[in-house]
Amino acid sequence: MKEVMAVIRMNMMNKTKEALSNAGFSSFTATGRVLGRGKGLVDYRMMKGAEEGVPEALASLGEGPRMIPKRIITLVVPEEKARLAADTIISVNKTGKPGDGKIFILPVLDAMRVRTGETGLKIL
Repeated sequence: MKEVMAVIRMNMMNKTKEALSNAGFSSFTATGRVLGRGKGLVDYRMMKGAEEGVPEALASLGEGPRMIPKRIITLVVPEEKARLAADTIISVNKTGKPGDGKIFILPVLDAMRVRTGETGLKIL
């Protein structure tokens, strides 16, 4: 089993949920608003969102690097489906601009369903 963890833009959540569902990944967890930034130095004053008056973009104006609101999606899938999940997320979130996000694929040793005590792949 693999855990696919994706950090995406806030405004891409609905499109990402729909794409994952259409690709056969109906079960996942999303974390509300998280803050982060990549290693690149981006001039946030030039963000298109700031020009359009988006509150999150306006809040990032100022000197130096700022933390940007993001969402985190995690899903646990059979190992052979991890790449499909990642590719699905990329297909929706890739704009070619800084801030598109990151995807991490991690090993999962086991999983348990609390209600029944079942373990392993059968709970996916």
